[in-house]
Amino acid sequence: MIRSLLIPLVCSISSLAADKPNVLFIICDDLNCDLGSYGHPQVKTPNIDKLAARGTLFSNAHCQYSLCGPSRASFMTSLYPDQTQIRGNNILIRKNTPKVVTMSQLFKNNGYTATRIGKIYHYNVPKAIGTNGHDDPASWSDVFNPIGRDKTEEKKIFTLKKGQYGATLSWLAAEGTDEEQTDGIAATEAVARLKKHAADKTPFFMAVGLYRPHTPFVAPKKYFDLYPVDQIEVPTVPEGYFQTIPKAAVKTLQTKKEQINLKPELARQAIQGYHASISFADAQIGRILDALEETGLAKNTIVVFTSDHGYHMGEHGHWQKRSLLDQGTRVPLIIAAPGQSKKGIKTNTPAEMLDIYPTVAALAGLTAPSYLQGINQAPVLDDPDATPRTSALTQLNVDDFSLRTERYRYTEWKQKDAKAIEFYDHQTDPKEMKNLAKDPNYKKQIAELAAMLEKRVKAAKQTPAGVK
Repeated sequence: MIRSLLIPLVCSISSLAADKPNVLFIICDDLNCDLGSYGHPQVKTPNIDKLAARGTLFSNAHCQYSLCGPSRASFMTSLYPDQTQIRGNNILIRKNTPKVVTMSQLFKNNGYTATRIGKIYHYNVPKAIGTNGHDDPASWSDVFNPIGRDKTEEKKIFTLKKGQYGATLSWLAAEGTDEEQTDGIAATEAVARLKKHAADKTPFFMAVGLYRPHTPFVAPKKYFDLYPVDQIEVPTVPEGYFQTIPKAAVKTLQTKKEQINLKPELARQAIQGYHASISFADAQIGRILDALEETGLAKNTIVVFTSDHGYHMGEHGHWQKRSLLDQGTRVPLIIAAPGQSKKGIKTNTPAEMLDIYPTVAALAGLTAPSYLQGINQAPVLDDPDATPRTSALTQLNVDDFSLRTERYRYTEWKQKDAKAIEFYDHQTDPKEMKNLAKDPNYKKQIAELAAMLEKRVKAAKQTPAGVK
């Protein structure tokens, strides 16, 4: 049984497994919760769903910034964006926190082989595929940069803006096999290294960063065939919706002009490409997890699956990332650990991506740096009703913040010298379409969450000792 206290936890793990539990950290790029195990009616993700069936699914987990660079820097360091001072892409984590010990580095410092396969820190996708991107060399013992047909055959991709693939909607139903794609090559490498670790009996922290479903949505044609365009529904926005939310929120949702009021036929094709890319990524995850089982390593390996942030596919009239709504902040998070007494459970307790670091450290029996801002979520693996934290904090830009609790979302946008508010009740409005900021029936809850947000933002802006 997994415990919240470190010593009983270590005893539990060691009683069922070898000396040091391994860690397999799998992360997709720009993946929202359009997954079978998260209740999506169409998207086929049998391998991720199988992992959820033997672990714990966090249904209320959120990133700390809905953009790749800041989010990845945060979860790898367990620091908030204002503490890493990374609120944009293309910034190395040690520019502002040179002494930080990253999640994989902690394991490396404790005798583990820490391997990066693919994208963990920020990359310009697809431009930097095949390179180190904005990697942190101190985090790893070894790295592998896959590159496949999705990159080398880039000119075949359809895009809304000629010559642009990573920051605009673009897609391709590709020829060839899974193994010829960048993520297929990554999975092949991960399988080979798992077999080697099984033979050598060496402890490992293996991070596999898949590029899909990040644009361009490229996957072999068979995955596109899973989602006929005539069966795809495009999200709609009620008339007058944009008059009910702050101007700053509208500006964020309508940043990309070429994607406003997207033609229905293009919208359906984009959704098809996104879902095809998810199923393709799921198949590669399946290959890795199958190897983990076949080598016997699953008995002694903590598996974490997640994404760097959420993603809009037409919800709220928005396409892609960068929002302070559930569709933009919410991420899939599944943790399966050796010795877990309960399997296949779901929890709605709030979680932050910052929590991954202290949680896997505790599960492995390692002493994490004292400055980590995340909270150990290991108690939730035994008790889905446990509440290590009561809210999840997400930032966008410099002064815009959102707080998500089990029931509510409270957001403050800075507009000139004032603030504008969004407030949603997930019990009655899970899609966050009815802004209740001016509803007198919620005056008390809004005041409480405003005070909570102020306190949390103040703490998140204080850089802890030991990282500079």
